[in-house]
Amino acid sequence: MIAPHGGELVQRYASGPEAEALRDQARALPVIRLNERQLSDAHMIAQGAYSPLKGFMASADYQGVVQTMRLSSGLAWSLPVTLAIEPDRANAVHEGHSVALAAPDGKLAGILEVEEVYPYDKEAEALQVFRTGDEHHPGVANTYQQGELLVGGPLLLFEPPVREEYLAPYYRTPAETRQEMTDRGWKTMVGFQTRNPVHRAHEYIQKSAMEAVDGLLLHPLVGETKADDIPAPVRMRCYEALISGYYPQKRVLLSVFPAFMRYAGPREAIFHALVRKNYGCTHFIVGRDHAGVGNYYGTYDAQQIFREFDDSELGIVPLFFENAFFCKACGAMATAKTCPHGLEEQVSLSGTQVRAMLSRGELPPPEFTRPEVARVLAEVASAAGARS
Repeated sequence: MIAPHGGELVQRYASGPEAEALRDQARALPVIRLNERQLSDAHMIAQGAYSPLKGFMASADYQGVVQTMRLSSGLAWSLPVTLAIEPDRANAVHEGHSVALAAPDGKLAGILEVEEVYPYDKEAEALQVFRTGDEHHPGVANTYQQGELLVGGPLLLFEPPVREEYLAPYYRTPAETRQEMTDRGWKTMVGFQTRNPVHRAHEYIQKSAMEAVDGLLLHPLVGETKADDIPAPVRMRCYEALISGYYPQKRVLLSVFPAFMRYAGPREAIFHALVRKNYGCTHFIVGRDHAGVGNYYGTYDAQQIFREFDDSELGIVPLFFENAFFCKACGAMATAKTCPHGLEEQVSLSGTQVRAMLSRGELPPPEFTRPEVARVLAEVASAAGARS
């Protein structure tokens, strides 16, 4: 099986007597209350999804990632994973000492050994990571709104997060996902990142990729997204409907990715690939405008950024796909690489067009999305309209 990024799958959850001792220790420590994004990152670190990270980044790793997309060790890593605090909290946070980490509701979640407290340049981070300083970009807005200082150091959490009921059957840590691969006898697995319901274009590239590997990890992001993105419970219903009717059950693993969306476009494509490597993926699908938002990135910028790394640096095989569509003349799904016909033959809808159709009680055509998926979306749209 493919090695985790950096060679070792990190595990930063305490257990048994150690966890109880740490809880007792935490009650006497200064507390940093995390927001939902910070808590999400803490759990992703603790369960090994962000291997080789063992905690929030100190300045050497932070600067290396922002400036060169490499950790201080030289290992490829494209997005900063940091803990920001306001300056008034710095008086209680001392290098060489520990602090307690609390969830947004105040419940103690773990302990962080403070390695460093350091200032940083928010605008420089935004321009490097998101390629824009525009505050309308959701990732830039989050960066500008967070604290003025960063706290770096290894962490240890008391316990894994509570798994919401609708996610519980599909929540697998990297170690659990790797075990599932072993149980299924898979040697190769392709990962697919999504924050939207899977439509026919997604299905086409997934199945094309499946021809070359043992299995597909359909890995929807279920952490925090933009307010206008389709809620995770709705998306999960869509995935269930699609898989049950149109995919070979033994060759698809539906599992959730409980991280928040950064909307960092090209850099997030690298990040998503490296993280899926920790889950056991040997291949990763990169389509058009991966992790993009608005018009901040070119259509295939997220594919071109992979040229900035040697294959050995990433250790996972990216699979690049053109924009897919249904061609009425071909009578099949296709891309510009395989279809000779013009735009007038293509069935392709924007998210705005789909939402407008659903609000009118119309189902998107089967050339765009499977009827079972369309019905789930229409049902939700109808319920939302009734409430309003």
